[in-house]
Amino acid sequence: MSKRVVASYCTTFLKPEMLHIYRQVTSLQRYRTFVMTKWLQNSERFPFDDIELIPKPRPNPFRHGWLKFVQRRPPIVYRGEYQMLASLLQRRGADLMHIYFGHTGVHLLPFIKRWDRPCVVSFHGADVALKRDIRDYETKLKTLFHSVPLVFARCQSLADRLVELGCPPERLRISRTGLPLQEFPYLRREAPVDGRWRLLQACRLIPKKGVATTLCAFAIFQKEFPKAELCIAGKGPLQAHLEELASELGIASKVHFSGFVTQAQLKAFYSQAHLFVHPSETPPDQNQEGIPNSVLEAMSSGLAVVGTRHGGIPEAVLHGRGGLLVAERDFEALAHSMKEIARSRSTAREMGLLASEHVAANFEQARQIEQLENFYEEAVALTAPERARVARENAPVQGAFAEQVAAD
Repeated sequence: MSKRVVASYCTTFLKPEMLHIYRQVTSLQRYRTFVMTKWLQNSERFPFDDIELIPKPRPNPFRHGWLKFVQRRPPIVYRGEYQMLASLLQRRGADLMHIYFGHTGVHLLPFIKRWDRPCVVSFHGADVALKRDIRDYETKLKTLFHSVPLVFARCQSLADRLVELGCPPERLRISRTGLPLQEFPYLRREAPVDGRWRLLQACRLIPKKGVATTLCAFAIFQKEFPKAELCIAGKGPLQAHLEELASELGIASKVHFSGFVTQAQLKAFYSQAHLFVHPSETPPDQNQEGIPNSVLEAMSSGLAVVGTRHGGIPEAVLHGRGGLLVAERDFEALAHSMKEIARSRSTAREMGLLASEHVAANFEQARQIEQLENFYEEAVALTAPERARVARENAPVQGAFAEQVAAD
């Protein structure tokens, strides 16, 4: 029996922070997939051999203006994308489409409503934020929720947020993006005998990652452990501001901004660190984390985590077992938790082991992929009765039309 085909639609394939999506689309077993995208990026980092690059429609200023300004049609219509998508999916024999990110689902809403196959939409964090650049975003999200058989959330906190936005709970499924455990093997951690604690945070340097909170907490931690060092692995728009903050706090010589690192380099950072820090925080637009990849990778490698009760972090880091969690933006509490672990000869080792075991039990990639494919099957099954009804209703009309053509 041939495998079903799922079209994986991701507007940009892929931004550096989308490693979790790459791991998902390249690990399917019972489904074959091809990627549909408008913009291809980082292809050396994320190689994939079956990509449909959606072409830009031929410009037709009169039609564009008429549909956009007179008829007030949505972008997917006045930009001429609709027919291209329909033709592409038919040519590839797609049984369903997995749309990555809620705002992409909003853009594709007119297509989702008319396509005769099921679509599922997955939410990852930024897409539950308030979108000032998308008109009536929350209203359109509610329509989207009722236009697809299933909605995926990366963690329970995102699912709760989607319910607040109007998603029917019965359509929600928790679909975690799993971790290839063999790439992040457990390494037993021992507290440094000379007090040279090596702390690590790996993330994009953007507001919701809470790097400024990390720096303020490390400045307090470093007073008790003056030989400690902090590595910030990643790059982003806040780097200059954060470097300036480190100087103001008097810890610039102890903080290392590595910039962008490869996966191999990041694995080396994990192996050299004693403690992982990730104090994410919610910005005013309600943008939030799912479960950060770096947190799972660090835990799998045997690192205890000091973080915040934000987004999906508490689902990965069990407070008191795999690490310690504090309130968002509370750098003093964060510093206290860092010192609590460092003052003990065994806490980092014991928490690191429990963290690794928890990731293995709950986030192993093959198990998460199997569940995702079960959800695909469920979406197809939920849509089948409606497709059969439409086919029955259209059959007499199609038959009469065929007879008329034959008679003519």
